[in-house]
Amino acid sequence: MTSIATLMTSPPVTATATEPLHTAVRRMHDHRVGSVVVVEGNTAVGIVTERDVLRASANGDTPGIGVATVMSAPVDTVDVATPVEQALRLMRERGYRHMPVTDHGHPVGVVSLRDLLRVATIGPAEVPRGLKGVVVADTEVGDVRGSEGFYHYRQYSAVELAERRPLEDVWQLMIDGTLPATAAERAAFAEEVRPLRAIPSAIMEVLPAIAAAGGAPLDGLRTALSLAAAARGLQPLIDIEARQRRADALFLTAVSPTLLAALHRLRHGLEPVAPRDDLAAGANWLWMLQGTAPSAEHARAVEQYLISTVDHGFNASTFTGRVVASTGADMGAAVVAAIGAMSGPLHGGAPSRALDLLDEIGTEDRIDDVVGPKIIAGEKIMGFGHAVYQGEDPRSLMLRGVARRLAADGDAEARRLVALAIATEEGVVRLLAAHKPDRQLRTNVEFFAGVVMQLCGIPADMFTPTFASSRVIGWCANVLEQAADNKIIRPSARYLGPPPPQPVPVVHT
Repeated sequence: MTSIATLMTSPPVTATATEPLHTAVRRMHDHRVGSVVVVEGNTAVGIVTERDVLRASANGDTPGIGVATVMSAPVDTVDVATPVEQALRLMRERGYRHMPVTDHGHPVGVVSLRDLLRVATIGPAEVPRGLKGVVVADTEVGDVRGSEGFYHYRQYSAVELAERRPLEDVWQLMIDGTLPATAAERAAFAEEVRPLRAIPSAIMEVLPAIAAAGGAPLDGLRTALSLAAAARGLQPLIDIEARQRRADALFLTAVSPTLLAALHRLRHGLEPVAPRDDLAAGANWLWMLQGTAPSAEHARAVEQYLISTVDHGFNASTFTGRVVASTGADMGAAVVAAIGAMSGPLHGGAPSRALDLLDEIGTEDRIDDVVGPKIIAGEKIMGFGHAVYQGEDPRSLMLRGVARRLAADGDAEARRLVALAIATEEGVVRLLAAHKPDRQLRTNVEFFAGVVMQLCGIPADMFTPTFASSRVIGWCANVLEQAADNKIIRPSARYLGPPPPQPVPVVHT
């Protein structure tokens, strides 16, 4: 049986609680480890992990602070003699990614969740339905820390990026791994992607027929993007170099919003509007949809929403894209498959349904009358609850602020809608506490996303396509990562049918 002693990093990289944090972070980097054990004498008193540093950095707290400020303490440890499966179960139950390993109470190493998963034997009966919580790959693209109410793109807080950077910067971060550090770097990336936004003429010719076929907007995007990928001659990922994969990714991420906007206008009897070189992503999206130059307030609000939806961990569509990429198929096939997964109502969601709830309520004095019976009957409250976040969805918190800003600058109807949304949020939380104290639900991204998009003039049938127009960046970043170190994703299933072999019956005539 494999022991923790053979898996752990030993000796542990250590620090004291009184040290400056930056020295401990440098030690982590130099030793290429994901955590530092905080010791007092020969006793482990805390631990500092990459997530602790990332959280402090997102809050702007890192300059000059000490280890004691960010460390997790007291710290749980695992004895060196603990069986791997037991240690794995402990780390999963408590949400740890690193744990100090002790021998007779003294720290002798650190074991990571990744180390344990590499060797642990997981029986079929132990695998949860839907693979919930099962780690299936390593990634540097981003992660969701549900218990902490936090998610990030690479090493940066996604919410902080939405508050401080334009979408083009985040686009570059996801595809190339780094944010532009200078105005020249930002301009160079914008210049590279600008011509890729135009719809190829061969595809433009067939767009009216795709739009006329009907169906949801994402149905049209699947068809149009598949044709665009074929027309561009995208080759299997397994047959091309990293440089060409990147070029394919930039094309798909640049042209997808243009295709979506063109299909929307064609479905409504309007001519497509070409992207404008002088507009940033959020403004350009509204311009292509509406045909008029948006206000700076609306453009920035939409851009913040787009940034907040670029990536969100190993969700169903991202996983689907990586599965297809793992077969060596071309990048277009992987993205089209991801779009198919997102089109499902259990994944892509429907921010418009949260607006339907607000329409049903109408006025603040009707919140209890409308929502109370739904909660008692066990109905789903649209725009509330998330499969990952145990508390508030950080995207919802950010978009609530965006909605407040739009209301402050908007007309009476904007102020009424935002006030109703905030009152409804507070009312649902209050009613849940009274009637279903075991259901501690908070608003998810859909709730205030719908409010923000309606205030910016985006029609309800384009809410989810707006989501998809930015998520294609995250899909492509994941596909690039998969292709760079590929292993075909080939899980197993547990057969539950009649015991084989059975004789094949003969049909007598």
